[in-house]
Amino acid sequence: MAQHTSVRHASGKNSSARVRARGGGADILVAASLWGTTGTVRTFADGSSALSVAAIRIIIGGLILLGFAAASRRGAGLRHLFRDRRNWPLVGLGAVTIAVYQAAFFVAAGRTGVAVATVVTIGSAPAFTGVIGLATRRSAPARRWALATAGAVAGCALLIGSGLAGGGEDAGAEPLGIALALLSGLAYAVYATVASVLITRGEEDRAVAGALFGTAAVPLIPVLIAGPAGWLATGQGALIALYLGVVTTGGGYLLFARGLRTTPATTATTLTLAEPAVAAVLGMVLLDERLGPVALAGLALLAASLVGLVMPMRRRNAGEHIQAGNKLV
Repeated sequence: MAQHTSVRHASGKNSSARVRARGGGADILVAASLWGTTGTVRTFADGSSALSVAAIRIIIGGLILLGFAAASRRGAGLRHLFRDRRNWPLVGLGAVTIAVYQAAFFVAAGRTGVAVATVVTIGSAPAFTGVIGLATRRSAPARRWALATAGAVAGCALLIGSGLAGGGEDAGAEPLGIALALLSGLAYAVYATVASVLITRGEEDRAVAGALFGTAAVPLIPVLIAGPAGWLATGQGALIALYLGVVTTGGGYLLFARGLRTTPATTATTLTLAEPAVAAVLGMVLLDERLGPVALAGLALLAASLVGLVMPMRRRNAGEHIQAGNKLV
């Protein structure tokens, strides 16, 4: 009788863990959906530059996330995070990679086109995260993740790359631009892994997001000052800046951090491939953009791969546990 009770208890714990894991994946998908709105919203920011938009996003978002963490339990999570000196190098590394990810992507977009830069950056990030996970955990990513990631990256390439066939203004693959896009993908993968390590270590997700983005905002202040910032003085510009900073950055990365409680960084970066899909749909609905058959096929493949990744998977026995995050050793 005691054995049956133990099995039921273990089964109940695993069922609860699976529910939490699905919730974490949903948080990350919502975050990626919010990020997917940034390109459409930015088209309404007359007079802005890509770098000034990136800088104001991180500065406002960093202040929001840091303030939210400081207000949560009177800053207990932040104090706990910084009390452990092992966390200091990770916070510094995470902040640097956030700034590098933003800057490298927008410079790459300027050199090789937005479409190519997006495909290379977003498509390479899951692969880089998988390699980092392999190096730090000494284990290979799951087959399900590999298949879903391959399908999602292929769908992303079809979705965005189909627009290059006509030789538009975004066409081209300038080598330095490709290299910078790969650097951006690597930087994002490192950020996601660092955040996952800190959260898996037991740090509060709000504190991790606040510390990383609050620190990353500092080097981007000179970037904002040096760039064209007159658009921020208009009513429309100020509203756009607040939306990008508060909603897409503050809200998006808070959801992303919460999702990392129960979602490995490898899976999380694959789920963020939903971002270009949302951007494509918004482009059709709000900007009268049209998707051809190849792009629509890519959108369908991308969606199917992401759905397959977050769908619950049958456990082989009651003793299995759901993996959460990466361990950096």
